[in-house]
Amino acid sequence: MGVTPKKQAVVAEIKNWLTTSKGMVLTSYRGLNVATDTEMRRELRAAGVTYKVVKNTMLRIAAKDAGIEGLDEHLEGTTAIAFSAEDAVAPAKVICGFMKKNKLEDAGILTVKVGMVEGKVITEKEVKALANLPSREELIAKLLGSMNAPIANTVGVLSGIIRNAVGVIDAYRAKKEKEAA
Repeated sequence: MGVTPKKQAVVAEIKNWLTTSKGMVLTSYRGLNVATDTEMRRELRAAGVTYKVVKNTMLRIAAKDAGIEGLDEHLEGTTAIAFSAEDAVAPAKVICGFMKKNKLEDAGILTVKVGMVEGKVITEKEVKALANLPSREELIAKLLGSMNAPIANTVGVLSGIIRNAVGVIDAYRAKKEKEAA
């Protein structure tokens, strides 16, 4: 009995996700209700992250075809994939933030199994560390702020020198006026 064309298409699609995604998080979602699932999917979509429920067998075959090792031991029970072709950190940030906000991990409702960044498999612990990193925009803002600080300090020092010079000239002018009077 061979693999059906429909299953081959599913495996090819999953393989495409695995090979083109910059960031990916595999989750287990036991007991996730429809309202919570819908809210999470909305947050993921807003961050440019796609979220799909997958069959472990199909994911196992796709990972093997893509040459990705380290996923097999995590493919038990329910599995869903959150992935982004643009942002390596977004799937981890949104999933971990949503789990924390809704206290889903403590209840065992939504848990992180494993993640991937740029084709490299990372542990659950590394996914959570990735989620706690500042965003690209925050890092750029910090960089610009640190670059701006010396300039602002220089401007402050120069304006202080000018203020002092004006004060000295004004005192000298006042002294000359007093002497002339």
